[in-house]
Amino acid sequence: MAVDTQAGGAGIPELAGAPLLGSMFDLRHDSIGTYLRAQRAHGDVVRVSAGPPGLRAVLHCVFSAEGAQQVLAAQSANFRKDNPFYQEVRESFGNGLLTSQDEDYLRQRRLVQPLFTRKRVDTYAGAVAAETSTTTGGWRDGAVVDVSDEMMRLALRAVARILFGTDVDTTVDVVDRSFPVITEYVLRRGYAPRNIPRSWPTPGNRRAAAAMDELYAVCDRIIAERRAHEAAGADGAHGAAGTDGAHGAHGAHGAAGTDDGQDLLTLLAAAGSADDGAFDAGELRDQVLVFLLAGHETTATSLAFALHLLARHPAQQERAREEIRRVLGDRTPQAADLDRLPYLTQVLKEAMRLYPAAPVIGRRAVAETEIGGHTIPAGADVILAPWVTHRHPDYWSEPERFDPDRFTPEAEAARPRYAWFPFGGGPRACIGQHFSMLESVIALAMMLRDYAFEAVDTEVPVSAGLTLRAQGPVRCRLKATGAGR
Repeated sequence: MAVDTQAGGAGIPELAGAPLLGSMFDLRHDSIGTYLRAQRAHGDVVRVSAGPPGLRAVLHCVFSAEGAQQVLAAQSANFRKDNPFYQEVRESFGNGLLTSQDEDYLRQRRLVQPLFTRKRVDTYAGAVAAETSTTTGGWRDGAVVDVSDEMMRLALRAVARILFGTDVDTTVDVVDRSFPVITEYVLRRGYAPRNIPRSWPTPGNRRAAAAMDELYAVCDRIIAERRAHEAAGADGAHGAAGTDGAHGAHGAHGAAGTDDGQDLLTLLAAAGSADDGAFDAGELRDQVLVFLLAGHETTATSLAFALHLLARHPAQQERAREEIRRVLGDRTPQAADLDRLPYLTQVLKEAMRLYPAAPVIGRRAVAETEIGGHTIPAGADVILAPWVTHRHPDYWSEPERFDPDRFTPEAEAARPRYAWFPFGGGPRACIGQHFSMLESVIALAMMLRDYAFEAVDTEVPVSAGLTLRAQGPVRCRLKATGAGR
């Protein structure tokens, strides 16, 4: 076993790998399985090396809840998004809230935060319910559906509707075509020891550039049309006593977006302050791209695996359905119902424990930091793995077992804060976590009320891309319940 002999800290155990390439092929084949094996073999701070000598990456993996809290919260200033992976995301999806840093990030967060208060997010409930109805409207008793594909489409349509109000179909079609090409490109470059310039006209570079051009173009067109519409509405309302021209303009184009007729793009375009100014067109596009990326893949993953787990556990599925029927009857769920569906919320949290949408989180240390009795040197690439921490035997008994009762208020209070962190944490915690829970609870409540789910694929292999991915279908057989239809 190799150890880290860096001065100033105790030796860090290293996961054994191949003599020349270390754990490179293990990480490429099954990164989350490799990290889990590292924790089981060596504990909560482990080095994993990958690549040939001279091009070798050394990852300092931190698996404890206490270590995750240090990296994300208590000592977050020591750990930045400066690694090659985030640079590739930044170059492909823009310098939005997910990838920006320092004053750029703080300014963006201040401008965006009012749009993600609980009161504001609750106005998105109607759009989520409408898109869920559209999805289930195409289902039939006895049919077999791939819930991974169905939830990806549902979540994308919901976030596009909330963002844009209109243009949902056009946006969804473009994202469907472009996102897989761009994300594969980001992953390939983000984990490569060396990359050729993006400007070189290789087939891979050209495919990715074409996908980015198409995605950027649809966002730019919608933003330009929206700003032109807003300007026309403001001009028309100028000087008219007692009128609210801006709100009228919102209602004219955004009624399909949220319950109060203001879609998120309208609110982003209007966001501003004396200190922070407002977003220009390029900054608006960056935020829209990040919301499209982070706002649909993560929620889709949580929903798909919640359905998969319930389909494999009929007793828990029926318990959730009984709660839904008792609380909702046959009415459409609203934002206020989230607090009235505690068991359904527990189901989602347990699904996010077993299948966290962001199974791996990367940072780069900019200052030497002691974690778990080991010294993480400045300049080190640091890996947190919710996939591993969510299965840590110190926090979870029988960690592979599906048990929503792990998330009763009493059980949650008894665990370390970062034993469960599917939304990250600290000053860079996901700004959309309430939106994700709102969307997931509403959609899951409507689907479970209308249909019972039986697992066709009982085992679903997964891999870590930009988000957790099912490597194959996640099929369920539907049985209509007769409720709410």
